[in-house]
Amino acid sequence: MSEGWDCIVIGAGAAGLSAALVLGRARRRTLLVDSGEQSNLPAEGIGGFLGADGEAPSDFYERSRAGLEKYPVVSFRAGSIVDGRDTGDGFELTTAEGELVNARCVLLATGMDYRRPSLPGVAERWGRSVFHCPFCHGWEVRDGALGVLDSGESGEHRALLLRSWSDDVTLYTNGGPAPTAELGAAGVAVDDRRVLELSGEGEELAAVRFEDGSARRCDGLLVPVTMHQRSELAARLGAELAEATPLAADAVVVDGLGATSVPGLYAAGDLNGRMPSVANAVASGSNAAAAIVQRLTIALAAS
Repeated sequence: MSEGWDCIVIGAGAAGLSAALVLGRARRRTLLVDSGEQSNLPAEGIGGFLGADGEAPSDFYERSRAGLEKYPVVSFRAGSIVDGRDTGDGFELTTAEGELVNARCVLLATGMDYRRPSLPGVAERWGRSVFHCPFCHGWEVRDGALGVLDSGESGEHRALLLRSWSDDVTLYTNGGPAPTAELGAAGVAVDDRRVLELSGEGEELAAVRFEDGSARRCDGLLVPVTMHQRSELAARLGAELAEATPLAADAVVVDGLGATSVPGLYAAGDLNGRMPSVANAVASGSNAAAAIVQRLTIALAAS
């Protein structure tokens, strides 16, 4: 077993990097473990985050990691944590290579898997002309022929929201029930035909194609996603998981500072099932790290 850490941060996305920065500046021995699976890596750029608007996610993560190098108490390790247990006075984690590492506190910041529609043409355009967040990607497709693929009640809201970026918005119900609201007066068209695939050159979306052989122009498509835990680690460590919602199937339950139901175990970023964005992830990572520093300080004073 290796020497213990004050905190092990699992995941070096926006939340994990933000937390490691706060912990490093507080002179807490921190191990940052990352498997390089950040959900927004396919995106062309980060949208709506002050100081990094439009920056490629990979560049943002590289730049942020480089900024941690001046804090000698923060160490980085490429890899993944596959198991763990609460020892009562800390945590013992197991790496994919079978090594045991231990820490007084753990911050889960692994992000979530975004389960998107399996429709042909979505995957190759994901994070660019096909997206799940208009605040992150709406500017890049502004004034185009935009669409929302959603057969549920949330489709109406998403279509109305997308009108902020274009006067040409269509709600594709994909054979689902008709909207309960009259969207025409708000400038939203409704198309209830069954969708077959998306088409266009490379990453650019050009049209939605239907099972009847027809097509409709579409330059950008908003689709629903449901986030899922990437591993069973949160559950193995005893964290309470929330009931499923349309946004997250199994989010980790946390308080306002990222503390889970297990003392000393925290979660930040998409794991919490809140609106996913880089800005929100950075904030939650910073808040959770500050709470961890407070916890460690109190424990030290009591010892």
